Amino acid sequence: MSAKQNSYEIGLDKNPANYVALSPLSFIARSAAVYPNHPSAVYEGKRFTWAETYDRCRRFASYLASKGIGEGDTVAAMLPNIPAMNELHFAVPMAGAVLNTLNIRLDASSIAFQLDHGEAKIILVDPEFSGVITEAMAQMKGPKPFVIDVDDAAFAGGKRIGEIEYEAAVAQGDSAFVPRPPKDEWDAIALSYTSGTTGNPKGVVTHHRGAYLNAVSNILAGQLGQHPVYLWTLPMFHCNGWCFPWTVAAAAGVNVCLRKVEPTRIFALIKEHGVTHMCGAPIVYNTLINAPDAPKGKAAKPVAGLIAGAAPPVAVLEGAESIGIKLTHVYGLTETYGPASVCAEQPGWGALSPDQRAQMKRRQGVAYPLEEGITVLDPDTMRQVPRDGETIGEVMFRGNIVMKGYLKNEKATQECFAGGWFHTGDLGVLDEHGYVIIK
Repeated sequence: MSAKQNSYEIGLDKNPANYVALSPLSFIARSAAVYPNHPSAVYEGKRFTWAETYDRCRRFASYLASKGIGEGDTVAAMLPNIPAMNELHFAVPMAGAVLNTLNIRLDASSIAFQLDHGEAKIILVDPEFSGVITEAMAQMKGPKPFVIDVDDAAFAGGKRIGEIEYEAAVAQGDSAFVPRPPKDEWDAIALSYTSGTTGNPKGVVTHHRGAYLNAVSNILAGQLGQHPVYLWTLPMFHCNGWCFPWTVAAAAGVNVCLRKVEPTRIFALIKEHGVTHMCGAPIVYNTLINAPDAPKGKAAKPVAGLIAGAAPPVAVLEGAESIGIKLTHVYGLTETYGPASVCAEQPGWGALSPDQRAQMKRRQGVAYPLEEGITVLDPDTMRQVPRDGETIGEVMFRGNIVMKGYLKNEKATQECFAGGWFHTGDLGVLDEHGYVIIK
């Protein structure tokens, strides 16, 4: 007997009319078309609209293409949270290339390793980091990247080390340039490096599909809504700013750029621009809480904040509320595009005492809306541990918001995906509600 044919699969193939590869490049195109005059970014007295930002990104993508940059090439960036850094998250993939955002706190030898390993063809450099980049390039073993300076009037010092300045490159670009969509949504969009606490760091490769889905998950988990005003207290070099360059574009919001985390400046920007959302590690919020000029009570502007890293102390959660910041705990790794789980708040928490509520909010939580799963498994049996809050296992993820793998490291890639789950290496438990708690 012949196998039964599935009528739902006959003549119903993918085609350009019903299937387009997911990519966050679609977010900026839509915001520029639908909200061309809505502000996209503000920084040091400068204001850009979504139409202007889209134009600038296409121009720089055109410039990259004119330099021979395309599919499979790496473009590195050593920049603070300025508009150019945000633009690169679109311009580089528009040219078909992969963005490698470098940690601005790294030493020269670490930078040299990453530039060599990622085979960066171009690097964009802020004057503040020209010295360490010069030293790093001197230590490189392979071909040195073409350098583009990115001037910033807010920084006095440093020097140019490149062959052209960013604004000049943008001006040389073609405004009619047509962005190159990924051939496959599995194509790489970014390269980020792990901390490398033991040996050389691993290069985490992420794809267009994951970036798209995590950007949307951020909107849902962080309750951004439409036209959020997002303050850049989180480094854009860290997991591509947890995908928030793409998140803000999807929501047609405003990027309030910030070169350095300075409490007085942050409070001023929150008031001036009506900031609605921000992200950061516990140390950032703790700095704001303890700032002498922190607004209290009615003077505090309500802001929604995502907090990651170590489980936030109760004092930080309560202190943040005292200055108007309502925190939601998220958890993830570079390998999961940043946060991929959230401590989803339940209706009954409002009736709890402040201390009880804070204890509930310290958990790493449940899967992000568009992540298929996070759980705690016994790594030997690959069975889920009991929901007793006591049995230790390894925290593992599964789903579309997990990296492609480690660049040029097939062994490590296979090991971390053993058993069909991504092994985080973090130990944790499951509580009675199924929330993950790191131990």
